This record gives sequence, C-alpha cells and structure tokens, in this order.
Amino acid sequence: MKKTLLIVGIIVLILVVIPLMMVKGNYNRFVGLQEGVDAQWANVETVLQRRFDLIPNLVNTVKGFAAQEKEVFTKVTELRSQWAAAGTPNEKVEVANQMQGALGRLMLVAENYPELKSNQNFLALQEELAGTENRISVERRRYNDSVRSYNTAIRKFPGVIIANMFGFDKRTPFEASPEAVNTVPAVSF
Repeated sequence: MKKTLLIVGIIVLILVVIPLMMVKGNYNRFVGLQEGVDAQWANVETVLQRRFDLIPNLVNTVKGFAAQEKEVFTKVTELRSQWAAAGTPNEKVEVANQMQGALGRLMLVAENYPELKSNQNFLALQEELAGTENRISVERRRYNDSVRSYNTAIRKFPGVIIANMFGFDKRTPFEASPEAVNTVPAVSF
C-alpha cells in the first residue's frame, strides 16, 4: 500500500507539480522581459519627447532668418502635434521617423543662411539636438535589444506554449523608415 501511494505521489509530481513549476517560471520570466521592453520604450519616448521639446526653439530661431521657408516650418509643427496625438509605440515610431526627415530639411534651410549658422542660439540648439539624436540612437538600440530578447523567449519551446496561453504577444522593434535608409542627406559647406 505504501509503495502504491509512493508511486501515485511520484506520478502526480511528474504530471502536475513539475509542469506547473515550468509554467510559473516561464510566465514570470516573460513578465520580467515584457516589463524590460516597456521600460526601454519609456526611455525611447523620453528622448524623443526631448527632441520634440527642442524643435519649437530651433524652428523659431531659424524662422527669424528664413521666413520664406514656411513649408518646412509647417511640416515640423504638424509632426509635433502628431507626436502628441500618437497613442501606440508604432504610431510614435512613424512620427519620429518623419520628424527625422523634416529636421534634415530644416538643417538644409539653415545652410542657406550664413548669418544663422553663426548665431549663438542656433548653434546651441543645434548642439542640443545633435546630443539628443545620439541619445535617441542609444535608447533605440537598447529598446531593440530588449524586444529581441523578449521575442526570442516567447518563440522558443516550451515558452511558446506558455506565451500563447497567457497572451504574450510579439513586440515590434524600432526600425528606421525606408526613406531614412534609402535617402542620403545632402550636406554642403
């Protein structure tokens, strides 16, 4: 009788307890990875918000020198509004990529005005923007590393079963827009 109870106990352990421990371990790991992705996205949003906060100052400085370049200023202002209205990370990525192109055009406008290029306010803002762009690059890379780790974990066996059971969905990395990849910025001195 004792031997039968021991065998039943071992069978229950093998069939119930061990799988439950595996599910718990994988679930908790996925939660940790998902939280890491969310935290990294928050870092990306922070530096992107910094960019969007600097832009009105940069635009106003350039406007004083280049009032006839209204189209570029209008586009930058529209994109700043779109950033504020964007709800999902994918929408924010799209607006951020469009803003990167608009900033390139704004810098080209600045190239056409020699007095502007020597203006201290413009130079300081340009330096701040360059530093912000570097921060964006670093945070995008960190975010993409977190997304890669998370996506890999939820796609590996047996994790894929647990991820599907609990609704852990694949995350989208922050990728450059096709325009940014295929268009070489024009720089003139």
